[in-house]
Amino acid sequence: MPFAHARQLLCLIATLAVAPAWAADEPAIGKRYFDSNCAMCHTATPDQRALMGPGLFNVQGRKVAGLDGFGYSAALSKLSGRTWTAAELDRFLRDPAAFAPGTTMPVNVPDPAQRAALVTYLASLSGRVTAEAAPAAVAAAATDPRGNWSEDAPGRIHELKASDLPRPFATESASNGPRTVPRPDGVTPQVPEGFKVNLWATDPDRGRVMVKAPNGDIFISSTPKRLVKVFRSTQGETAEVVSTFAAGMDRPFGMAFWPNGAHPQYLYVAFVNSIVRYPYRNGDLVATGGPEVVVPTLTAAVGAHSSRTLVFSADGKTMYLSIGSATNVADGMPPEPPEPMAQWEAKQGMGAAWGGELDHALVIAFDPDGRNKRSFATGLRNCVGMYLHPRSGDLFCSVNERDLLGDNLPPDYLTRVKPGAFYGWPWYYIGANEDPRLKGQRPDLKDKVTAPDLLINAHSAPLGMVMYAAPAGARAAFAPAYDGDMFLALHGSWNRHTRTGSKVVRVFMKGGVPTGRYQDFVTGFVASDKEVWGRPSAVIVQDDGSLLVDDDVTGEIWRIAPR
Repeated sequence: MPFAHARQLLCLIATLAVAPAWAADEPAIGKRYFDSNCAMCHTATPDQRALMGPGLFNVQGRKVAGLDGFGYSAALSKLSGRTWTAAELDRFLRDPAAFAPGTTMPVNVPDPAQRAALVTYLASLSGRVTAEAAPAAVAAAATDPRGNWSEDAPGRIHELKASDLPRPFATESASNGPRTVPRPDGVTPQVPEGFKVNLWATDPDRGRVMVKAPNGDIFISSTPKRLVKVFRSTQGETAEVVSTFAAGMDRPFGMAFWPNGAHPQYLYVAFVNSIVRYPYRNGDLVATGGPEVVVPTLTAAVGAHSSRTLVFSADGKTMYLSIGSATNVADGMPPEPPEPMAQWEAKQGMGAAWGGELDHALVIAFDPDGRNKRSFATGLRNCVGMYLHPRSGDLFCSVNERDLLGDNLPPDYLTRVKPGAFYGWPWYYIGANEDPRLKGQRPDLKDKVTAPDLLINAHSAPLGMVMYAAPAGARAAFAPAYDGDMFLALHGSWNRHTRTGSKVVRVFMKGGVPTGRYQDFVTGFVASDKEVWGRPSAVIVQDDGSLLVDDDVTGEIWRIAPR
């Protein structure tokens, strides 16, 4: 699922950064790395079937963004007059952002020998193209109403139950990444009766993550542009001031102010493989100093999921960091950890993965100074959105579950994350449901999986969340019935024939716990099963009580308020 891999040329996993030395002219070596680390996103077969990204058979000699039928990003589409030669592939892999400014390709391959081996293997993927086999079970997907975008509308209720899950592979696995089209003239997102929507700001850098400073400023990180910006609104209606807080970052994502309270001293930023902090005082529009490294290295291998989200505990004594899996379902992970299982789990946590998945698919905890690293929870395939509930102090994750099991399996989810808990990945999903691709590998874990709180339609790709609470006297406060409920951005994904996601939902809560039901709140971003004009990624409540919705595809930030 995302971080926008559907729009990249190559989803290369940064396990390459710790690879042993090998001959750069051996395509067999490149193939082994491709199979273990890139097959999550791309095929290498003559049918050129797309997954999250385009098929790479015959890529050398192909025009950039040149595979028919695949919806490329604007960054690569602008380069469509160029051809993928060995030299061009090498340049792209060395620094994707320099090659195609604005691309969301999450990793690079800085080592020349490693790049050469990969390029050599890609060059070997040549020959006659064969027709892709027709899907056998698409009809079943089309008749299943769950998650069908055409039925979405503000007020529609959703409730999924673990007892109703379909069997694995009930449908063919789809490659249906959304193609972005311009927003039609005069069209705005659809909101419930009694609400209004207006364009609050447009961010050409298309940031994905939003956090609010104590003074009400909105900070937004842009991974592809490698910067953090500040948006300020004096009245709440629109952003009048926009400033670049810091730039030249190493793919920034999660942000958090510390210490908690009205007067923080730092803005912490999670880079792709480190955590830094910038000096900050309320009202700063530009960082007054450079980054101080707090955690120099997060993982030996960056992995396919490059987002890193961080929050602090309510008492400010613990820094939580989420890291997604390196691959879809621990592809290429050795059958056993490097030491006896009991010893491994005593150190790494119950259900912790190993090999190229070490320190992936989990939430890690640190002290605020970056010391005392420890596992907090495991088995979370990709906790992209992480949030500390302001009333209960519970840590929440929105989890993008695994791909290639069918249109409606497994559900994504929102859940409280409990210390020491194991949530199933890669061996199980949604409780004790075993992934058939890993059958029989960890029977000891079957009855130890913690089931999530709220199931969300499969391949919805839940990202940012916020609990609704309007400050006292807020002029744009929602009705009291919304107080304590959560808003959650569903970004939408690629692995489903019928599009789902691309909306904001209201999660019904009781006592700080999801009830199991959610409701469409902001819809209308989907144009067809193939096209969208927007993909919400983050939500936040302004000091005036209005809700902001960030769309990281268009860069448009929408404000929703009562009429």
